[in-house]
Amino acid sequence: MSAKNPAAVIVLAAGGGTRMKSKSLPKVLHEICGRSLVGHAVAAAQELAPEQLVVVIGHLRELVREHLAGQYPGVRTVDQLEQNGTGHAVRTALTALAADGVELDGTVVVTTGDAPLLTGGTLAALVAAHEEQGNGVTVLTAVVPEPFGYGRILRDESDGAVAAIVEEKDASEAQRAVAEINSGVFAFDAKLLAEALSRLNTDNVQGEEYLTDTLAILRTAGHRVGAVVAADFRDIVGINDRVQLAEARRMLNARLVTRAMREGVTVVDPATTWLDVQVTYEPDAVLLPGTQLHGATHLGEGCEVGPNSTLTDTLVGAGAHVSNTTAIGAQIGELASVGPYAYLRPGTKLGRKAKAGTYVEIKNSELGEGAKVPHLSYIGDATIGEGTNIGAASVTVNYDGVNKHRTTIGAHCRTGSDNMFIAPVTVGDGAYTAAGSVIISDVPAGALGVARAQQRNVGGWVQRKRPGSESARVAAEANRAAAEAAGADGA
Repeated sequence: MSAKNPAAVIVLAAGGGTRMKSKSLPKVLHEICGRSLVGHAVAAAQELAPEQLVVVIGHLRELVREHLAGQYPGVRTVDQLEQNGTGHAVRTALTALAADGVELDGTVVVTTGDAPLLTGGTLAALVAAHEEQGNGVTVLTAVVPEPFGYGRILRDESDGAVAAIVEEKDASEAQRAVAEINSGVFAFDAKLLAEALSRLNTDNVQGEEYLTDTLAILRTAGHRVGAVVAADFRDIVGINDRVQLAEARRMLNARLVTRAMREGVTVVDPATTWLDVQVTYEPDAVLLPGTQLHGATHLGEGCEVGPNSTLTDTLVGAGAHVSNTTAIGAQIGELASVGPYAYLRPGTKLGRKAKAGTYVEIKNSELGEGAKVPHLSYIGDATIGEGTNIGAASVTVNYDGVNKHRTTIGAHCRTGSDNMFIAPVTVGDGAYTAAGSVIISDVPAGALGVARAQQRNVGGWVQRKRPGSESARVAAEANRAAAEAAGADGA
């Protein structure tokens, strides 16, 4: 990082991205690994701590402005009402800053809003080299195996300096054979940048003001044009269509998974494990195949997640086991057990050693330490005390059609299978409820709640109501056998 923070970083994010074939979403708002494309650009820029951070927006700009205001409130947006090229976009940003009395002095970094793999470290290396070498402009370049579509770097044969950048549509066959490409990322001296922009023209195939033309302008004026080659060419990968979006997602995910493994996480199958950039973890966590971690999910030490689990904004405690589970906005305590085939919805909090078992759905509920909902149940808007066991096929009936109500079940309770708890209702500490009960009134501590009708058997119903059926036939045979057995016993 340079000794002095850049005067500004300008992110170019105004383009329409027509090759994305999207009618309602601008290219820069497409997401990979939990962050929009422009969000990745802004996050990298923020690592430089610039005095000014400006994003130039154009296509569907209100959507982009709203997104940035919500996710990055300190970022300034500037409208490029007509997309007349990258040079015009940068000039629009400088004009807006000047109108607010901002006079830039120092280094101005220009980057793009569609290069999600670009890191703050690479930008810092660009700024440091630019300032150490005293360049008028320094371009970030990369040597790539397939340069098609990118602007080519043309170097002076005598000293290897950058002579110019030629765009794909303007390049000759010989120039298109060059493998070193322009990333679209530059570090400029602020004063020289303003001067060069004022001299741009639209004498090119696209009829636009190319920012890349400033390099030849500055070189002709006697200023040094430098270049920093990215250590990893994938840093500068840009997104133009959904194929490239998927490729970039795969590359970024590979970086994130590799980082996790190097920091002590066991990833059994990196190819089927997907992480967002916000995911954090502690050593000795284990990720089994088919696991996706999104948002601000955190893995505690020694926990195991997977296989086939998708967690979003979920905290997993140390030593917990989560199998074949979907969780959103949940907290899973230390040594807790979840799944297989569980669904934890927002507001779920599982205490230490708690269990949410097979085919269990929990929403906005708390389970105390050691509490268990082993299988086939729905727990919504409930508080369940420590050590309590909820019987299979139980439901907290929390919604009356208008309002949600809460169920409270105390500590060390044992509720029977197939219980319906009609909220609001409370089951006291240490209480039991009988299987098949519909609990509509509070159960005192230590009591047994029984709420089921007296069983009544209607003899001969099948023969009368379903004559000729297979059920009637086997019932008649069973009755004859019973009668014969009874007669034999009587004899």
